[in-house]
Amino acid sequence: MRFKVRISVVEVRGYCAAGYKPGDSFTIEWFYLQPKQDLKICLHAINAMTSLLLPFLKGISAKQLGIGEEDDVGYIQCPDPGKPYTNGGTVVFKLERTCIE
Repeated sequence: MRFKVRISVVEVRGYCAAGYKPGDSFTIEWFYLQPKQDLKICLHAINAMTSLLLPFLKGISAKQLGIGEEDDVGYIQCPDPGKPYTNGGTVVFKLERTCIE
């Protein structure tokens, strides 16, 4: 089976340096970011997701990975802790997986 994952911003706590706001989203299909997406992709966010996103794309459930209560929906946040530790803030992302094959 092959999967795609839509990654959506559900919450921003503090200030996001990448400019993310709730409702922003991008899609990863199989192992590739889909081209022609208007949203800039934050490397800090992608780096925080990669270790869980790759097994999720391979079919491991969000429940098994400990990132959600449903098999195909999980949540991950960026590593920026925000105030008082940094001038930034953290972003919570929703990962929604669908089968494409």
